[in-house]
Amino acid sequence: MDDRNIEQQLDSLEGWQRTHTCAALGPNNLDQEVCLMGWVQYRRDHGGLIFIDLRDRHGLTQVVFSPEVAPKAHEHAHILRTEFVLAIKGVVRHRPEDMVNSKLATGAIEVYVTEFKLLNTSKTPPFPIEDRIEVSENLRLKYRFLDLRRKALADNLILRNRIAQSVRRYLDDLNFLEIETPVLTKSTPEGARDFLVPSRVNPGQFYALPQSPQLFKQLLMCGGLDRYYQIVKCFRDEDLRADRQPEFTQIDIEMSFVDESQVITMAEGMMARVMHDALGHELALPLPRMTYAQAMDKYGVDKPDVRFDLHLQEVTDIVRGSQFKLFATAALVKALPVPGGAELSRKEIDDFTDFVKIYGAQGLAWIKIKEDGWQSPIAKFLSDEERAGLAGALHLQPGDIVFFQAGAPDMVNSALGNLRLKLAERFDLIPEKEFASLWITDFPLLEWDPEAKRHVAKHHPFTAPQDLEILTTNPSQAVARAYDLVINGTEVGGGSIRIHNASVQQQMFDALGIGEDEATAKFGFLLEALAFGAPPHGGIAFGLDRLVMLLSASKSIRDVIAFPKTQKAACLMTEAPSSVDTGQLRELGLRLREKPKE
Repeated sequence: MDDRNIEQQLDSLEGWQRTHTCAALGPNNLDQEVCLMGWVQYRRDHGGLIFIDLRDRHGLTQVVFSPEVAPKAHEHAHILRTEFVLAIKGVVRHRPEDMVNSKLATGAIEVYVTEFKLLNTSKTPPFPIEDRIEVSENLRLKYRFLDLRRKALADNLILRNRIAQSVRRYLDDLNFLEIETPVLTKSTPEGARDFLVPSRVNPGQFYALPQSPQLFKQLLMCGGLDRYYQIVKCFRDEDLRADRQPEFTQIDIEMSFVDESQVITMAEGMMARVMHDALGHELALPLPRMTYAQAMDKYGVDKPDVRFDLHLQEVTDIVRGSQFKLFATAALVKALPVPGGAELSRKEIDDFTDFVKIYGAQGLAWIKIKEDGWQSPIAKFLSDEERAGLAGALHLQPGDIVFFQAGAPDMVNSALGNLRLKLAERFDLIPEKEFASLWITDFPLLEWDPEAKRHVAKHHPFTAPQDLEILTTNPSQAVARAYDLVINGTEVGGGSIRIHNASVQQQMFDALGIGEDEATAKFGFLLEALAFGAPPHGGIAFGLDRLVMLLSASKSIRDVIAFPKTQKAACLMTEAPSSVDTGQLRELGLRLREKPKE
């Protein structure tokens, strides 16, 4: 085949049919005639023989061009390069014993080519199509169609498919209905900013992309469709990080005539099925439960990683009379003892001090427990009685270090709770390939927003309270009928029993500072539905992207989404978002505001 005429001689697949994938062949296929198709991963010319590693999404097979077996095919094989698309026909043979690759599924065999077709050529890729590559994420995102050819990324998407199919089978067995809900809907206040879509046929009016199908799934319950689910796209215009995207996927579930225990039992059964089908992991049921108050007290966060035993402990009463003024006057003082942690250097402690400032802390107090005494800038302010109290309560031993945080409870818990995770990484306390799952229950119904100077919903405004009277008389103490599933310190699912009575829903809106007129304007359709005999109902939603990230041990949510956005919400491959011409804007009744001159 003439190199100059490669483009003119690219062959079609007429008369060819793939018989096996590039991971399917083994000793059982010896002497069979096969047809494989894929991409050239590597080409090695050993003079007499030319070896090609042929790749598809399933794996690799080594194919051999031999002048003795197929002189014409061998003669033309010199044109083949990395990422050329190829179809080959050949015969399966044993590899020589000293060439067997035990790490490869097809490593005991090779295919001697009798004929091949070049299906397409390729430019030189901007990076090698290999798993262990040192290349910027932005470059990989720009050429995502090439990045998807890497085994690690393809395996993540294969796992994602396996999880989604497992969910569907499980819920279908339980008589759930998969029902789609609208993508163009009404803008309602649900926490994050909405993505807005201008309406051409209704000038000056806008749709919103759904942050979740929350209202629609409740309306389905009102419609008598008592078991609903969908695997659905959701949209939130919020600041991004490793586990967030502007568009993400939820496993969304709702059930009628249930209480918390029934939803939890259904959900953990689904998770057990998923982990079995996806990883072969057996999840012991029922899962343990922990209240929100217990989680905050012991771990400082409402999604605790319980795979290791570093715990926070309140010591407010022990140091209330301390000469260290911060301890003496703080609303809350908590300690985080680290056995054997006295080996930390001063630089490491300083780095941890900078870290807790992210969570509002002004600093980080610490004490190293040495054989010859306590080493710390604050040790001199502690009396013998206070030292004895701390040593007894925290079970301190020589070689330990203990960190303290004092101040407002939210800051103290957040700073030490996140420091706990940092310390676990530093001391290698987190066991790999282990899953620790639990439910967090009894969340606060409301939380105070100091900027808005009002209560806001901890989950969403449709969550039922455990005690309606407390919601009315003391809303800050109201407890929600809500529950989150946490695995390895990651919240993978959350839900609640919903309010199913219109008057109770209005009481909830009153507690949130949403009057009747505003409630009717924003949620009138829901209030109307609740007034027509809505059944008791509740549900849960799982973040599919986050779940796949956890089960695949990926570091970023972008590694488990086929075409993700960057942290600036941009798609580098398609260059979205992008400008549109003035004609399109004019059709929508829109005009861009000019940038102010500098």
